[in-house]
Amino acid sequence: MEIKNKKVLITGADGFIGSHLVERLIAEGCKVRAFVYYNSFNSWGWLDTLSKEQLTHVEIFAGDIRDTNGVRTAMKDIDIVFHLAALIAIPFSYHSPDSYIDTNIKGTLNIVQAAKDLNIERVLITSTSEVYGTAQYIPIDEKHTRQPQSPYSASKIGADCIAESFYRSFGLPLTIVRPFNTYGPRQSARAVIPTIITQLLNGKKEIKLGDINPTRDLLFVADTVNGFIEISKSDGLIGHDCNIATQSEISVGELALEIIRQINPAAKIVSDSQRLRPEKSEVYRLYGSNDKIMAHTNWKPQYSLAEGLAQTINWFKDPSNLSQYKADIYNI
Repeated sequence: MEIKNKKVLITGADGFIGSHLVERLIAEGCKVRAFVYYNSFNSWGWLDTLSKEQLTHVEIFAGDIRDTNGVRTAMKDIDIVFHLAALIAIPFSYHSPDSYIDTNIKGTLNIVQAAKDLNIERVLITSTSEVYGTAQYIPIDEKHTRQPQSPYSASKIGADCIAESFYRSFGLPLTIVRPFNTYGPRQSARAVIPTIITQLLNGKKEIKLGDINPTRDLLFVADTVNGFIEISKSDGLIGHDCNIATQSEISVGELALEIIRQINPAAKIVSDSQRLRPEKSEVYRLYGSNDKIMAHTNWKPQYSLAEGLAQTINWFKDPSNLSQYKADIYNI
Protein backbone atom coordinates (compact mmCIF):
# COMPACT_ATOMS: atom_id res chain seq x y z
CA MET A 1 0.00 0.00 0.00
CA GLU A 2 1.19 3.50 -0.81
CA ILE A 3 0.51 5.77 2.17
CA LYS A 4 1.34 9.17 0.67
CA ASN A 5 -1.77 11.41 0.62
CA LYS A 6 -3.71 8.88 2.68
CA LYS A 7 -5.93 10.19 5.48
CA VAL A 8 -4.56 8.66 8.67
CA LEU A 9 -5.77 8.64 12.26
CA ILE A 10 -3.28 8.13 15.09
CA THR A 11 -4.75 7.35 18.50
CA GLY A 12 -2.44 8.09 21.41
CA ALA A 13 -0.92 10.82 19.23
CA ASP A 14 -0.16 12.92 22.31
CA GLY A 15 2.10 10.23 23.77
CA PHE A 16 5.71 9.14 23.35
CA ILE A 17 5.65 6.92 20.26
CA GLY A 18 2.47 8.51 18.92
CA SER A 19 3.96 12.00 18.72
CA HIS A 20 7.01 10.71 16.85
CA LEU A 21 4.70 8.83 14.49
CA VAL A 22 2.75 12.04 13.81
CA GLU A 23 5.97 13.78 12.77
CA ARG A 24 6.97 10.91 10.53
CA LEU A 25 3.58 10.62 8.82
CA ILE A 26 3.61 14.35 8.09
CA ALA A 27 6.99 13.84 6.42
CA GLU A 28 5.54 10.91 4.46
CA GLY A 29 2.93 13.24 2.96
CA CYS A 30 -0.07 11.85 4.85
CA LYS A 31 -3.10 13.85 5.93
CA VAL A 32 -2.90 13.40 9.69
CA ARG A 33 -5.69 13.43 12.26
CA ALA A 34 -4.30 13.15 15.79
CA PHE A 35 -6.55 11.66 18.48
CA VAL A 36 -5.47 13.13 21.83
CA TYR A 37 -6.89 12.50 25.29
CA TYR A 38 -9.46 15.15 26.19
CA ASN A 39 -8.58 17.15 29.30
CA SER A 40 -9.61 20.45 30.86
CA PHE A 41 -6.15 21.96 30.32
CA ASN A 42 -6.51 21.56 26.54
CA SER A 43 -3.12 19.89 26.60
CA TRP A 44 -2.09 17.99 23.47
CA GLY A 45 0.70 16.19 25.28
CA TRP A 46 3.95 16.02 23.34
CA LEU A 47 2.24 17.47 20.27
CA ASP A 48 2.43 20.82 22.08
CA THR A 49 6.19 20.72 21.47
CA LEU A 50 5.88 20.42 17.69
CA SER A 51 6.57 23.49 15.59
CA LYS A 52 3.72 25.72 14.41
CA GLU A 53 4.56 24.71 10.85
CA GLN A 54 4.24 21.01 11.69
CA LEU A 55 0.93 21.56 13.46
CA THR A 56 -0.55 23.21 10.37
CA HIS A 57 -0.48 19.69 8.86
CA VAL A 58 -2.29 18.07 11.79
CA GLU A 59 -6.00 17.99 12.62
CA ILE A 60 -6.40 17.58 16.38
CA PHE A 61 -9.31 15.50 17.67
CA ALA A 62 -9.71 15.50 21.46
CA GLY A 63 -11.61 12.57 22.87
CA ASP A 64 -11.48 9.40 24.95
CA ILE A 65 -10.65 6.03 23.42
CA ARG A 66 -13.22 4.45 25.77
CA ASP A 67 -16.03 6.46 24.18
CA THR A 68 -17.59 4.55 21.29
CA ASN A 69 -19.24 7.56 19.68
CA GLY A 70 -16.13 9.73 19.92
CA VAL A 71 -13.95 7.04 18.35
CA ARG A 72 -16.39 6.51 15.50
CA THR A 73 -16.56 10.25 14.85
CA ALA A 74 -12.76 10.51 14.78
CA MET A 75 -12.54 7.66 12.26
CA LYS A 76 -14.92 9.13 9.66
CA ASP A 77 -13.29 9.71 6.25
CA ILE A 78 -10.08 7.97 7.39
CA ASP A 79 -8.11 5.51 5.24
CA ILE A 80 -5.57 4.12 7.76
CA VAL A 81 -5.74 3.89 11.56
CA PHE A 82 -2.65 3.59 13.74
CA HIS A 83 -4.07 2.64 17.15
CA LEU A 84 -1.57 3.44 19.90
CA ALA A 85 -3.81 4.78 22.68
CA ALA A 86 -3.38 2.65 25.81
CA LEU A 87 -2.55 2.60 29.48
CA ILE A 88 0.95 1.17 29.61
CA ALA A 89 2.48 1.41 33.10
CA ILE A 90 2.86 -2.01 34.70
CA PRO A 91 3.03 -0.85 38.35
CA PHE A 92 -0.15 1.22 37.92
CA SER A 93 -1.90 -1.84 36.51
CA TYR A 94 -1.40 -3.56 39.89
CA HIS A 95 -3.16 -0.58 41.46
CA SER A 96 -5.99 0.04 38.97
CA PRO A 97 -6.60 -3.00 36.73
CA ASP A 98 -10.17 -1.96 35.89
CA SER A 99 -8.90 1.08 34.01
CA TYR A 100 -6.68 -1.15 31.84
CA ILE A 101 -9.62 -3.31 30.82
CA ASP A 102 -11.68 -0.25 29.94
CA THR A 103 -8.93 1.56 28.05
CA ASN A 104 -6.97 -1.21 26.39
CA ILE A 105 -9.63 -3.82 25.63
CA LYS A 106 -12.74 -1.65 25.27
CA GLY A 107 -10.72 1.01 23.43
CA THR A 108 -9.47 -1.54 20.91
CA LEU A 109 -12.99 -2.93 20.50
CA ASN A 110 -14.20 0.60 19.70
CA ILE A 111 -11.51 0.92 17.02
CA VAL A 112 -12.17 -2.37 15.25
CA GLN A 113 -15.96 -2.04 15.39
CA ALA A 114 -15.83 1.41 13.80
CA ALA A 115 -13.21 0.25 11.28
CA LYS A 116 -15.47 -2.58 10.16
CA ASP A 117 -18.53 -0.36 9.80
CA LEU A 118 -16.64 2.47 8.08
CA ASN A 119 -14.70 0.20 5.69
CA ILE A 120 -11.30 1.46 6.81
CA GLU A 121 -8.58 0.34 4.37
CA ARG A 122 -5.95 -0.57 6.96
CA VAL A 123 -5.77 -0.84 10.75
CA LEU A 124 -2.61 -1.23 12.82
CA ILE A 125 -3.19 -2.31 16.42
CA THR A 126 -0.30 -1.69 18.81
CA SER A 127 0.60 -4.62 21.03
CA THR A 128 3.60 -5.04 23.35
CA SER A 129 6.38 -7.54 23.93
CA GLU A 130 5.03 -7.87 27.49
CA VAL A 131 2.35 -10.24 26.13
CA TYR A 132 5.07 -12.89 25.75
CA GLY A 133 6.17 -12.77 29.38
CA THR A 134 9.54 -14.23 30.27
CA ALA A 135 11.05 -15.88 27.20
CA GLN A 136 10.44 -19.63 26.93
CA TYR A 137 12.90 -19.67 24.02
CA ILE A 138 14.92 -17.06 22.15
CA PRO A 139 14.65 -15.18 19.98
CA ILE A 140 10.94 -14.71 20.74
CA ASP A 141 8.97 -15.01 17.52
CA GLU A 142 5.29 -14.33 16.93
CA LYS A 143 4.39 -17.98 17.67
CA HIS A 144 5.65 -17.72 21.27
CA THR A 145 3.03 -18.47 23.91
CA ARG A 146 1.26 -15.51 25.56
CA GLN A 147 1.80 -15.19 29.31
CA PRO A 148 -0.21 -12.60 31.25
CA GLN A 149 2.28 -11.75 33.99
CA SER A 150 0.65 -8.42 34.90
CA PRO A 151 -2.83 -6.92 34.56
CA TYR A 152 -1.32 -4.66 31.88
CA SER A 153 -0.07 -7.57 29.77
CA ALA A 154 -3.35 -9.42 30.28
CA SER A 155 -5.27 -6.40 28.96
CA LYS A 156 -3.01 -6.21 25.90
CA ILE A 157 -3.45 -9.93 25.21
CA GLY A 158 -7.20 -9.35 25.40
CA ALA A 159 -6.96 -6.40 23.02
CA ASP A 160 -4.87 -8.44 20.57
CA CYS A 161 -7.43 -11.25 20.66
CA ILE A 162 -10.33 -8.86 20.03
CA ALA A 163 -8.48 -7.43 17.03
CA GLU A 164 -7.58 -10.86 15.64
CA SER A 165 -11.19 -11.99 15.98
CA PHE A 166 -12.33 -9.11 13.76
CA TYR A 167 -9.86 -10.17 11.08
CA ARG A 168 -11.04 -13.78 11.25
CA SER A 169 -14.75 -12.99 11.61
CA PHE A 170 -15.14 -10.02 9.28
CA GLY A 171 -11.98 -9.88 7.15
CA LEU A 172 -10.95 -6.56 8.71
CA PRO A 173 -7.59 -5.64 7.11
CA LEU A 174 -5.49 -5.27 10.23
CA THR A 175 -2.06 -6.08 11.57
CA ILE A 176 -1.06 -6.38 15.22
CA VAL A 177 2.21 -4.48 15.59
CA ARG A 178 4.34 -5.64 18.52
CA PRO A 179 7.26 -3.36 19.38
CA PHE A 180 9.79 -4.50 21.93
CA ASN A 181 11.14 -2.01 24.49
CA THR A 182 11.10 1.36 22.74
CA TYR A 183 13.09 4.27 24.19
CA GLY A 184 14.06 7.77 23.14
CA PRO A 185 13.17 11.46 23.55
CA ARG A 186 9.79 12.14 25.21
CA GLN A 187 9.52 8.74 26.90
CA SER A 188 7.66 8.64 30.21
CA ALA A 189 9.62 8.46 33.46
CA ARG A 190 7.73 5.22 34.17
CA ALA A 191 10.30 3.53 31.87
CA VAL A 192 13.76 2.56 33.04
CA ILE A 193 15.92 4.67 30.70
CA PRO A 194 14.29 8.03 31.55
CA THR A 195 14.33 6.97 35.21
CA ILE A 196 18.09 6.55 35.11
CA ILE A 197 18.82 9.61 32.97
CA THR A 198 16.65 12.03 34.95
CA GLN A 199 18.10 10.94 38.28
CA LEU A 200 21.64 11.44 36.97
CA LEU A 201 20.96 14.80 35.33
CA ASN A 202 19.38 16.04 38.55
CA GLY A 203 22.64 15.35 40.35
CA LYS A 204 21.72 12.12 42.10
CA LYS A 205 24.73 10.04 43.14
CA GLU A 206 22.65 7.00 44.08
CA ILE A 207 20.44 5.78 41.24
CA LYS A 208 17.39 3.96 42.58
CA LEU A 209 16.30 0.92 40.57
CA GLY A 210 14.37 -2.30 41.04
CA ASP A 211 15.66 -5.65 39.78
CA ILE A 212 18.67 -5.06 37.52
CA ASN A 213 18.93 -8.64 36.23
CA PRO A 214 16.11 -8.76 33.65
CA THR A 215 17.12 -8.30 30.01
CA ARG A 216 15.36 -6.23 27.38
CA ASP A 217 15.47 -5.83 23.60
CA LEU A 218 15.84 -2.05 23.30
CA LEU A 219 14.56 -0.26 20.22
CA PHE A 220 15.18 3.42 19.46
CA VAL A 221 11.93 5.26 18.79
CA ALA A 222 12.87 6.23 15.23
CA ASP A 223 13.29 2.53 14.40
CA THR A 224 9.94 1.71 16.02
CA VAL A 225 8.17 4.42 14.01
CA ASN A 226 9.84 3.23 10.82
CA GLY A 227 8.56 -0.25 11.65
CA PHE A 228 4.99 1.02 11.86
CA ILE A 229 5.37 2.76 8.50
CA GLU A 230 6.85 -0.27 6.75
CA ILE A 231 4.24 -2.63 8.21
CA SER A 232 1.44 -0.32 7.04
CA LYS A 233 2.76 -0.61 3.48
CA SER A 234 2.88 -4.42 3.53
CA ASP A 235 -0.24 -6.21 2.31
CA GLY A 236 1.50 -9.48 3.16
CA LEU A 237 1.16 -8.76 6.88
CA ILE A 238 -2.61 -8.30 6.90
CA GLY A 239 -4.06 -10.75 9.42
CA HIS A 240 -0.70 -11.23 11.12
CA ASP A 241 1.00 -10.05 14.27
CA CYS A 242 4.50 -8.71 13.71
CA ASN A 243 7.37 -7.96 16.07
CA ILE A 244 9.56 -4.89 15.81
CA ALA A 245 12.78 -5.92 17.56
CA THR A 246 16.56 -5.57 17.30
CA GLN A 247 17.10 -9.29 18.03
CA SER A 248 19.53 -8.48 20.85
CA GLU A 249 19.36 -8.00 24.62
CA ILE A 250 20.99 -6.14 27.48
CA SER A 251 20.39 -6.40 31.21
CA VAL A 252 18.96 -3.47 33.13
CA GLY A 253 22.14 -3.39 35.20
CA GLU A 254 24.44 -3.24 32.18
CA LEU A 255 22.23 -0.57 30.64
CA ALA A 256 22.33 1.52 33.81
CA LEU A 257 26.13 1.29 34.00
CA GLU A 258 26.43 2.50 30.40
CA ILE A 259 24.20 5.51 31.05
CA ILE A 260 26.07 6.24 34.29
CA ARG A 261 29.35 6.09 32.35
CA GLN A 262 28.06 8.65 29.84
CA ILE A 263 26.67 11.11 32.42
CA ASN A 264 28.37 10.69 35.81
CA PRO A 265 30.77 7.76 36.34
CA ALA A 266 30.86 8.49 40.07
CA ALA A 267 27.24 7.49 40.56
CA LYS A 268 26.22 4.05 41.76
CA ILE A 269 23.12 1.84 41.64
CA VAL A 270 21.11 1.18 44.78
CA SER A 271 18.15 -1.18 45.17
CA ASP A 272 14.75 0.35 45.90
CA SER A 273 12.28 -2.27 47.13
CA GLN A 274 9.19 -0.32 46.04
CA ARG A 275 10.39 -0.60 42.42
CA LEU A 276 10.50 -4.40 42.51
CA ARG A 277 7.71 -6.28 40.72
CA PRO A 278 6.17 -9.35 42.37
CA GLU A 279 8.45 -12.28 41.53
CA LYS A 280 5.99 -14.13 39.32
CA SER A 281 5.05 -10.90 37.56
CA GLU A 282 8.58 -9.84 36.61
CA VAL A 283 9.47 -10.53 32.98
CA TYR A 284 13.06 -11.72 33.23
CA ARG A 285 14.01 -12.00 29.59
CA LEU A 286 12.81 -10.29 26.41
CA TYR A 287 14.80 -10.97 23.23
CA GLY A 288 12.75 -10.59 20.09
CA SER A 289 12.92 -12.13 16.64
CA ASN A 290 12.72 -9.69 13.73
CA ASP A 291 12.64 -12.37 11.03
CA LYS A 292 9.02 -11.70 10.03
CA ILE A 293 9.28 -7.93 9.65
CA MET A 294 12.53 -8.23 7.72
CA ALA A 295 11.02 -10.87 5.42
CA HIS A 296 7.89 -8.84 4.61
CA THR A 297 9.19 -5.24 4.59
CA ASN A 298 12.26 -3.12 3.93
CA TRP A 299 12.68 -2.47 7.66
CA LYS A 300 15.90 -2.97 9.55
CA PRO A 301 17.27 -1.22 12.65
CA GLN A 302 19.11 2.00 11.83
CA TYR A 303 20.33 2.92 15.33
CA SER A 304 22.74 1.10 17.60
CA LEU A 305 22.07 1.24 21.33
CA ALA A 306 24.99 3.65 21.77
CA GLU A 307 23.62 6.00 19.10
CA GLY A 308 20.10 5.88 20.49
CA LEU A 309 21.23 6.50 24.05
CA ALA A 310 23.37 9.45 22.98
CA GLN A 311 20.43 11.11 21.23
CA THR A 312 18.15 10.40 24.19
CA ILE A 313 20.59 11.79 26.77
CA ASN A 314 21.15 14.93 24.68
CA TRP A 315 17.39 15.52 24.51
CA PHE A 316 17.03 15.19 28.28
CA LYS A 317 19.94 17.60 28.84
CA ASP A 318 17.80 20.44 27.47
CA PRO A 319 16.50 22.13 30.65
CA SER A 320 13.07 22.71 29.09
CA ASN A 321 12.73 18.96 28.58
CA LEU A 322 14.26 17.81 31.87
CA SER A 323 12.04 20.18 33.88
CA GLN A 324 8.96 18.22 32.82
CA TYR A 325 10.13 15.13 34.76
CA LYS A 326 9.86 14.48 38.52
CA ALA A 327 13.09 12.64 39.25
CA ASP A 328 12.59 12.73 43.03
CA ILE A 329 9.63 10.33 43.04
CA TYR A 330 8.94 6.82 41.84
CA ASN A 331 6.67 7.27 38.83
CA ILE A 332 4.19 4.41 38.54
